[in-house]
Amino acid sequence: MSLVIGNSSFVIRPRPLGPSAALFLAVVILTGCGDAGGARVLNRKAAEIIATTTQPADTVWLDDCELSSVDDRSGSPGKSKCFVGKPIILAGQTYPRGVGVHAPSEIIIDLDGAATRFQAVVSIDDEVGKLGSAVFSVWVDDRDAAHTAILRGGGPPREISVDLTNAKRLWLVVDDGGDGIDKDYADWAMARIEMKPGATTKPRISRIVDPAPPAIVMMKPGDHLTGVPEIHPPFVVGATPGRPFLFRVPATGAGPMRFTADRLPAGLKIDANSGIISGTLKERGRTDVTIAAQGSLGRSSSTLTIIGVEHRLAQTPPMGWNSWNAWGTSVDEAKVKAAAAAFESSGLAALGYAYVNIDDAWEGSRDAQGRIRTNDKFPDMRALAGHLHRMGLKLGIYSSPGPKTCAEFEGSKDHELDDARTYAEWGIDLLKYDWCSYGKISNDLPRAELRKPYELMRAALDVCGRDIVYSICQYGRGKVWEWGAEVGGNYWRTTGDIIDTWACMSVIGFAEHAHAEFSRPGHWNDPDMLVVGRVGWGPTLHATRLTPNEQVTHITLWSLLAAPMLIGCDLSQLDDLTFSLLGNADVLAINQDALGRQAARVARTGTLLYGPKADVTEIWSRPLEDGSIAVGLFNRGAGEATVTARWPDLGIRGKHNVRNLWLKQELAPADGSFTTKIPRHGAVLIRLTPAPK
Repeated sequence: MSLVIGNSSFVIRPRPLGPSAALFLAVVILTGCGDAGGARVLNRKAAEIIATTTQPADTVWLDDCELSSVDDRSGSPGKSKCFVGKPIILAGQTYPRGVGVHAPSEIIIDLDGAATRFQAVVSIDDEVGKLGSAVFSVWVDDRDAAHTAILRGGGPPREISVDLTNAKRLWLVVDDGGDGIDKDYADWAMARIEMKPGATTKPRISRIVDPAPPAIVMMKPGDHLTGVPEIHPPFVVGATPGRPFLFRVPATGAGPMRFTADRLPAGLKIDANSGIISGTLKERGRTDVTIAAQGSLGRSSSTLTIIGVEHRLAQTPPMGWNSWNAWGTSVDEAKVKAAAAAFESSGLAALGYAYVNIDDAWEGSRDAQGRIRTNDKFPDMRALAGHLHRMGLKLGIYSSPGPKTCAEFEGSKDHELDDARTYAEWGIDLLKYDWCSYGKISNDLPRAELRKPYELMRAALDVCGRDIVYSICQYGRGKVWEWGAEVGGNYWRTTGDIIDTWACMSVIGFAEHAHAEFSRPGHWNDPDMLVVGRVGWGPTLHATRLTPNEQVTHITLWSLLAAPMLIGCDLSQLDDLTFSLLGNADVLAINQDALGRQAARVARTGTLLYGPKADVTEIWSRPLEDGSIAVGLFNRGAGEATVTARWPDLGIRGKHNVRNLWLKQELAPADGSFTTKIPRHGAVLIRLTPAPK
């Protein structure tokens, strides 16, 4: 039998359905209740019928489209699967086709006027039980054609049916239900587009591209190795007396460069050719050291404060590189050395990037005494650390408090002291300690149990004889930002893993407003590593899916947040844009400001975050050590916006000098407010300094 609904003709597969069942289905789909503009509540019988129908020949299934460019929190929508790769199941009904995403998500489809109707069944996947919530909306060109109420895990699904006659573009949008994005596994089940008979064009997944390049000063790798000498932050460093000390003075300019350091604490010395300060602090205390760099075109000097006290590492957010977002488990010694060499040749090391961190997949088996060994990809970790140290760089490593790491390599459970001592013997400078398999041992437990594995490793690091920066990677479990400092963490992950989409990066970054009070020198919120440049999480790399303006927002926000600036791309393939984003000394100075205060959102306009009429703008402000303030103006909307930062929101008065940090330009002084135009998903970063009276 067949059932005609609107412009659609459904052919029911042979089964014992009488006319009454078909009539009931038509009534449910056509009259439903509870949502707006074409979204209808489905009961189980209606859902079952939809899940077992075939479609007209001119139907295009959404899961047949190329989905690699979809802007999704996960970055990898499921084809005929839910977000985690399992069958799509809504309220107990399995659907053979559809697309599973993780909120927030935008699927933009170009139609060229060749389609007639879009239909889907939507809800939160049964995989999360009664967790998760989302709002589904369908935009046709710039019209909100259908949207659901908040749908929650375990609730009934909705059937959406939208007319696409003459439509040029279709937006399928999923936003979170107002309670955060955790477990928001959202399904577009049986999603399909009906085309005009004989249509020669097919629906195409689209991405909005920047109409013009971002407003930043463009540079090339190596540009900083010319010009007049300049010394860069960090200007404060902490170390434990009696332990090895290593600090490379960040200085750019035309060489050959000669360095001096007056009033160095006892036990330390500086190499005049490299600017590397090394040795062992002999006494506790705080020392202001005058450092100077003499190049062929002049001389520069500054004050470096060395704090010789226990547990004072990472006085500014660590800057460096981590292997995971580029190489995943394919990392090896050659790639790590290549990253270090690129730091040197590009001039990034001269700007203060110091850490070269090996993520998962370096681990081998343990020996008879329980000591961890490297696998064949890292033949000599001690030699690798020495290689980096001679360059003035530092080596980071990775482990888990569980028996296995996230990639199923050897973890540190029951070997915390063994591993801490081994890391010290190798010369390791940073440990990323990742929750991973520990969740199988102790998940959803009271805070004391969540803290326990990190306290164990902290105690081991305290007696290992070496300063090792401690990174707690727990994805925000148990509100880690509230207790991360108490267990000795130098920075802690506040969120799940980042991927290179606007939906993911923006949600992660802008959510840090809620954690601002917990960030301070030595203890930083970590919204994860950077996703500019060529990334890939494995052997195959691709250019970041963030548009250039979205990348400007990314680096602007991370700098204001005082977040660790850990590059995630292949440094051997630095293009000019990526280097210009990572190598702007004015922007990095905000991140490395010694006051150590994280920015917070002070103003917001608009209500719609996704879709063709998204209109949210935000103002973020960060006080700086010299009395000036850094202000980020953000446009999260779908088109160009005029954004204004007002003095009352910033807590300032009177005339202020204005410097555009991305353009490296002094603008006209402003009094009362500052206004600028910002492109879609873009940002402007300014520094406001009180004008002399």
